[in-house]
Amino acid sequence: MQILVIEDDARVAEHIGKGLKSAGHVVTHEADGRAGLIRATTDGFDLIIVDRMLPHVDGLTIVQTIRATGDATPILFLSALGEVDERVAGLRAGGDDYLTKPFAMSELLARVDVLARRGPAIVAETKLAVGDLEIDLLGQQVKRQGKAIDLTTREYRILTYLARNEGRVVTRSMLLEHVWDYQFDPQTNIIDQHVSRLRQKVDRGFDAALIHTVRGTGYLMRAG
Repeated sequence: MQILVIEDDARVAEHIGKGLKSAGHVVTHEADGRAGLIRATTDGFDLIIVDRMLPHVDGLTIVQTIRATGDATPILFLSALGEVDERVAGLRAGGDDYLTKPFAMSELLARVDVLARRGPAIVAETKLAVGDLEIDLLGQQVKRQGKAIDLTTREYRILTYLARNEGRVVTRSMLLEHVWDYQFDPQTNIIDQHVSRLRQKVDRGFDAALIHTVRGTGYLMRAG
């Protein structure tokens, strides 16, 4: 595979390069975030390995910019920042995997193999639909039966997560993890309050409800 490594630590980059090359991969290295972003968006690669902390342009910005173009090339984050919030931020920015430094080369190669087996990159989705509800992911706009629905950022994130899991029960813990990033106690009623306001906007005035409460568990979004 053609692999781009964006890493500013020369020793780490050399170690990664030797390991990847020994496994039969072709490696291109950039030590600067800005140069790495230019290379990533102009040359074609099968996989990108990017450090979180880089000069000029940080890893999160690089990945967000790549994903904004619709490029779904597999991306593996490397970082000394191993806290849960940091990993979640990396994955939410568009990373496919996250490996904390220091790491064993055998694990890096295994993760590269897993990402390679996922197959060719596909164009990122730009819209979600549940029944007569439409979500424009690029413009972050929501409409139902053609009528625009004004949501707060938190309400939009809840709705998008529910829509991605259409037909499946979403627990409060799942919403806490994916929408609140563990910032609140799961026993708090903050989730129910936000979902209640969201339902008022999404379901009120329409013939059929899309967001349903699953007593004692969480919520379910479905049409019909």
